[in-house]
Amino acid sequence: MIRYIFITGGVVSSLGKGIASAALGALLQSRGYGVRLRKLDPYLNVDPGTMSPRQHGEVYVTDDGAETDLDLGHYERFTGVSARQSDNITTGRIYSRIIEKERRGDYLGATIQVIPHVTNEIKDFVLSDPGEGVDFVLCEIGGTVGDIEGLPFFEAIRQLGQELGPERTCFIHLTLLPYIPAAGEMKTKPTQHSVKELRSIGIQPQILLCRCDRPIPENEKGKIASFCNVRPSSVIEARDVRHIYDVPAAYHAEGLDKEVLRHFAIGDAPAPDLSGWQRIAQTIHNPDGEVCIGLVGKYTDVPDAYKSVAEALSHGGVANNVKVSVRLINSEEFDDDARPLDILEGVHGIILPGGFGERGAHGKIRASRFARERQVPCFGICYGMQMSVIEVARNLAGLTDANTTENDRRTRNPLVGLMEEWTRGNEKVTRDENTDKGGTMRLGAYPARLKQGSRVAEVYGSDEISERHRHRYEVNASYIPELEKHGVVFSGLSPDGTLPEIFEIPDHPWFIGVQFHPELKSRPFEPHPLFASFIAAAVKQSRLV
Repeated sequence: MIRYIFITGGVVSSLGKGIASAALGALLQSRGYGVRLRKLDPYLNVDPGTMSPRQHGEVYVTDDGAETDLDLGHYERFTGVSARQSDNITTGRIYSRIIEKERRGDYLGATIQVIPHVTNEIKDFVLSDPGEGVDFVLCEIGGTVGDIEGLPFFEAIRQLGQELGPERTCFIHLTLLPYIPAAGEMKTKPTQHSVKELRSIGIQPQILLCRCDRPIPENEKGKIASFCNVRPSSVIEARDVRHIYDVPAAYHAEGLDKEVLRHFAIGDAPAPDLSGWQRIAQTIHNPDGEVCIGLVGKYTDVPDAYKSVAEALSHGGVANNVKVSVRLINSEEFDDDARPLDILEGVHGIILPGGFGERGAHGKIRASRFARERQVPCFGICYGMQMSVIEVARNLAGLTDANTTENDRRTRNPLVGLMEEWTRGNEKVTRDENTDKGGTMRLGAYPARLKQGSRVAEVYGSDEISERHRHRYEVNASYIPELEKHGVVFSGLSPDGTLPEIFEIPDHPWFIGVQFHPELKSRPFEPHPLFASFIAAAVKQSRLV
C-alpha cells in the first residue's frame, strides 16, 4: 500500500520545502522504506527550460531528458533515487494536456472546467506509476498557500485526502516562526494564519514543520498546537542548521519521521540508520584543509543558478576531506580586455559553468586562458567547455576569429555550431534556427566513449560513460585534427565519433572541459569522479600557492 505525503508551505516562499521533502525522504529511506519524490509547480510555463536563471535558478535535467525544477536535484542528492519526467508537473503542462485532449474530442463535448478536469489531471499525475518497491510518495506543492495559481493543486490534494483517507495520506505544512528582536518574542501568529488559510480550503495539516532560528519555547508549541488543531508532538522545530546535510539528523532528533509513522499507525518501523549522514557531517564540519574555487559565470548574483555545481564541489571536498570555498565571479567583468584578472589570483581552481548567449562569454575565454597559462586547475562545463575550446583555437592554433555561431553567425571559423541533428536511441532528432526553444535541446543521458590512456579514462576508471546533457550547440568536430596539433586531446566522443564530449590538456596540472553536466549526477555519498579529481588537483595547487 503506497502512502502519500503532501508538503505545503505558507507565510513566505524560500522556506526550504524542497530540502524538507528531500530530508524526510532520506529519513524514511534510512528506516528501509522505498520513496519517490515529486514536485507540483503552479506556474504557467510548460517547464522551467525557457526561464531565466535569475528568476528560477538552475534547470535540473533528468536521465530521460526532462527539464525540471531545481528541487528535484535536492531529491536526488538526498535519496539517490533518479528523478524522471513524471516527477515534475506544472500548470502549463497540465493545461497543455487538457487542451490537447479537448481538441481531439476526448471529453465528448463536455464543458472543460478547473473542477473536475484540471484537478483530475493533477490527481492522475500524483498517482501515476511510482515505480517498483515504493512505500511513500512525497509530493511538494510549489508556492505558498493562498496563491491564486496554486488553488487547483490544493484542491486536487484535498480531494486525494478524502478519496484515499488518512491511512494513506498525510499533510505536512512548512511555516515560519519569526523572532521579533524589538519585542524579544517569537511570534506564532504568521503560522496560525497560514494554517487557517489552509484549513479554509479544506486541508487540515497533521504535522507542522516550523522554520525558526532559535528553540521554540514549550508554551509556544502548545499555543501553536491548540490554535492549529494538531498534537503538540506534531509541532516540529525546523531550526536553522550549519549545512543542508545536517537537516536529516536534525529533523530526526525533533521527531519528524516518528510523527509521520505515527500518523500512518506504523508501529513496527525499523530504527533509522543515519550513520552515513553522520559521516558526511563529520567530514564537512571537521575538514583537513580548505581550497578556494573561482566560479566564473554570468548569473553569479543568483547563487541558485549554480546550485548543483556548488553541491558537486562540496561533494568533491568530502571526497578529499577538505572544505571548498566558492568565490562567485561575474564573467561580464572580464569582457573588457583592459580589466585585470587579479580577482583570480590566489584561487586554487577555476570552474567555468554552463550558460547561454554572448554576454560574459569573452570573460570566460579570458578566465580559461588565465587558467591554462598560469597552470591553475580548470574545469569547463558545457558552455564553459566551448569557451575553453575557442580560447585554445584563438591563442594556440592561431584561429584568431574562432567563435561560436551562437554569438557570431558570420564567423569564418565556427568552432562551435548549432546541432542540426543527432540520434537518441534509434530515433533521429532534427532542429533548425526556427525550432521552438522549449524542450528542443539535446537533453538527458547520452553515452560517450573515452580514449584509452587519457586522464578522463583514468578518472572515471572506465572507457564508457553516460552523462546528462543540456545544450543546443556543439564543438565542430572538423576542427579536432587542427586543435590536437597544438597540445589538446579530445578524449571523449559520442559512440559514433561525431560529437566531441570531452577535451583535456595533457601537459597541464588539470584542465578538462566536458560538453555534459556532470554536476547533475554527483551525490554526497557518491561524489562525481570528475569533481573529486578536480578538487584533488586544487588541493595540490593550494600547497603551491
